[in-house]
Amino acid sequence: MKSHLKPLLPITFLFVAIGLAGGQDKENAPAPLKVLLVAGGCCHDYAQQSKILKAGIEERLHAEVTVEFNPSKGTDATFPIYQSADWAKGYDVILHDECSASVTDPAYVKRILDSHRNGTPAVNLHCAMHSYRWGNFKQPVKAGADNAGWYEMIGLQTTAHGAQLPIKVVFSEAAHPITSGLEDWTTINEELYNNIQIFDGTTALAKGTQQQQPNKKNPNAKPSETTTVVVWTNEYGPKKTRIFSTTLGHNNETVADDRYLDLVTRGLLWSTGHLADDGSVEAGYGK
Repeated sequence: MKSHLKPLLPITFLFVAIGLAGGQDKENAPAPLKVLLVAGGCCHDYAQQSKILKAGIEERLHAEVTVEFNPSKGTDATFPIYQSADWAKGYDVILHDECSASVTDPAYVKRILDSHRNGTPAVNLHCAMHSYRWGNFKQPVKAGADNAGWYEMIGLQTTAHGAQLPIKVVFSEAAHPITSGLEDWTTINEELYNNIQIFDGTTALAKGTQQQQPNKKNPNAKPSETTTVVVWTNEYGPKKTRIFSTTLGHNNETVADDRYLDLVTRGLLWSTGHLADDGSVEAGYGK
């Protein structure tokens, strides 16, 4: 598998072994997977990360990634494509990588959710989990409430994170098609998102543990550990649309890590139905 990203562990070879590499009969290959990557908003280097994600996905998959990018650095970033009711038409899966915490227009958010409720799969990364929130969102939202829609699509409610410190990622569902062949790893300094509540239909795939720094004002304080779900799947709406999410991915170095790109790529494949139960990739979609 060709890649301009420097491998950090032999995970790439595991990917090859489970079917993401090898020659393809181009004449009989299926149409490329159409991926819409929505990126922009507060607190992250989305200009660079959108390029990393597009290149990493297209190097691993028979896919075409279209980027909808907003250079705004604010929490109020919006995207023109969402103004249309059929905004997702022509795409096989949506990759949400926006950070739009203060966008609270219910009609705007409903248009996004309607496409997923009607069957368009989604992959949600990092700050997408902290987008489109209003009301008393720091408390567990009630199913069906006005401010619950985005969390119900994601399958998990998270509202905050602590300091940037390494996260030990442990795959708790090693037999799942997405995680088949993937190995546990420890990230560089990253943000561990909290878990306020996990909705029915959600399957946790990996947990992250972070050592919290002791209170410097207390000389007797000792470090503590915090563990939360950091990778999961959800089945959303009446059509049980497949949704994959990970809260990992704050820093460019993490997004460019082959282990992260492999995880995201497998999430894309699973959400679109191109991963078999044993984790192998449907013919024509690997490279």
